[in-house]
Amino acid sequence: MFEQTFKNIDDILYKDSGADSELDYIGQTSWVMFLRYLDELEQDKADTAELEGKEYTYILDEEYRWPNWAMPKTAEGKLDIHRAMTGPDLVQFVDQKLFPYLAGFKQKNIDNPQTIEYKIGEIFSELKNKIQSGYNLREILEYADELPFRSQKDKHELSHLYETKIKNMGNAGRNGGQYYTPRPLIRAIIQVLQPKIGERVYDGAVGSAGFLCEAYEYMSRDRENLSTSDLETLQTKTFYGKEKKNLAYIIGIMNMILHGIEAPNIIHTNTLSENIRDIQEKDRYHVILANPPFGGKERPEVQQNFDIKTGETAFLFMQHFIKSLKAGGRAGIVIKNTFLSNSDNASVSLRKHLLESCNLHTVLDLPGGTFLGAGVKTVALFFTKGEPTRNIWYYQLSPGRNMGKTNPLNDRDLEEFLALQKTKPETEKSWTISTSDVNQNYDLQVKNPHKKEEVILREPVEIVAEMKLLDKETKEILNLILELL
Repeated sequence: MFEQTFKNIDDILYKDSGADSELDYIGQTSWVMFLRYLDELEQDKADTAELEGKEYTYILDEEYRWPNWAMPKTAEGKLDIHRAMTGPDLVQFVDQKLFPYLAGFKQKNIDNPQTIEYKIGEIFSELKNKIQSGYNLREILEYADELPFRSQKDKHELSHLYETKIKNMGNAGRNGGQYYTPRPLIRAIIQVLQPKIGERVYDGAVGSAGFLCEAYEYMSRDRENLSTSDLETLQTKTFYGKEKKNLAYIIGIMNMILHGIEAPNIIHTNTLSENIRDIQEKDRYHVILANPPFGGKERPEVQQNFDIKTGETAFLFMQHFIKSLKAGGRAGIVIKNTFLSNSDNASVSLRKHLLESCNLHTVLDLPGGTFLGAGVKTVALFFTKGEPTRNIWYYQLSPGRNMGKTNPLNDRDLEEFLALQKTKPETEKSWTISTSDVNQNYDLQVKNPHKKEEVILREPVEIVAEMKLLDKETKEILNLILELL
C-alpha cells in the first residue's frame, strides 16, 4: 500500500508543471509528509495528555492543522467537499498563508533551535511549494492522508520507502548523488566503530542523514531492553549534524523523523564557515561518521578557518573532523582515494597531521562504482584520536563483479572485511604497513603487495563521469579567479 501511494504521488508530480526532477519530487513529497507526520504527532500528544487528565497545547493554530486545511472530513470520515479547498484557492492558501505562517516559527523559537517548533520554521523558510496545480495538490494531500505514522512498524516501512526515494534521487545524477552513501557501507562503518548509548555521534556533512539514521538503528536495536532514560538520551542527546544545502537539510530532517527521532539535532549551516580554532571540548564528539562532498572548492575566506590551507572541500572537512573528535574518539570517514597519495603541500601536511594526532588503524579500499554515477575511487578511513599511528591495516574490497545500478554494493560484500578487521590478518586482500616505512611525503596509497600490478580498464561511464567532474571543478576555479579579478 505504502509503495503504491508513493508511486501515485510521483505520478502526479510528474504531470505537474512545477516539479520537473527527482530532486523536486522528494522535496515536495517531504513537506507534505512532514505536515502529515506533525498532525499524527500532535494527535498522539493530545491523546496522552487526555489520558493523564491534562490539556495539550497544540503547536499549530487551528486554521493550519492538517484536518482543517488539508483534509476536512464529514462525520462519516469522508473528505468534506464543501469545506475542502482545491484548485487556485488551495495553492493560494498554501503559498500566501500556510508557508509564511510556518516559516514564522523560526524567528519565534530562535533561542530554542533543537525544538520541533524551530525545525518547522527552518524547513518552511527554505522550501517553496512547487506544485502549481491545486487539483494535483488536492490529490497528493488525499494520498498522504492515507499514510499511517503511528506504529513503529508503519514508520519503519515509510522510512524504508523514503530511503529508496533518496537512492533514486542519487541515481538520477545532477547533484542528487551527493545525498546518497550506500547503506551497506554505512552499516559496515558503524559496526566497526560500535557507538554506544551515552556517546555523542556527529556528521558534519549530513546530507540525507544516512549515517545518523543507521547509527540510530544500530544503537536502538535492542529497544525492548532499553530504559526510558536510554531512549530519551537517544532521542535528544546522541545524534548531531550540520548541513549547508537547503534540500539536503530538509531531506535529512525528514529521514531522521521517519526513523523515529522526533526533533533531529541538525543545524542548517556551512560547517566549514566555523573556525576550527574556536572548537572547544564541549563541541567535541565521541564518534564521527561522514562522507564529505567530493570535488568541492572553497573560497579563500573559508580556507582561513583552517591551519592547512586548501581549496579541496573534503580536506577541510578532514581537519574539522580531527579537531571535533574527543580524545579517544573514533571516526569513519569516506574520502577520495587520492587523499592517500596527492603530492601537493596541503595533502602531505594533512596526512602528516592525521598520522601524528590519530591512530589511522584501518583503510578500506572501495571498488570503482561504489558510488553510482560519481566515477571516482574512494576509501573509508578508520581512526582514533589521541595516539600516533604505528601500523595501518588495508583491506581491498573486490566483490568479483562490476559495480553499478544493477549490481550495487550489498551487505554480503562487506562480511569478510567486518570479520577480518577484528584481528587484521594478512590475506590476499589485506596487508599491514608500518608508518616507519612511509616516505617523507607520507604516501599511503593502496598497493596490495600480494597482487601483481595490473592495468585496470575503467568502464566508459566512469570515465565520462570523471570528465564531467573535472569540467565542473575547472569552471568553479575559473569563476573564483574571475571574482577575484
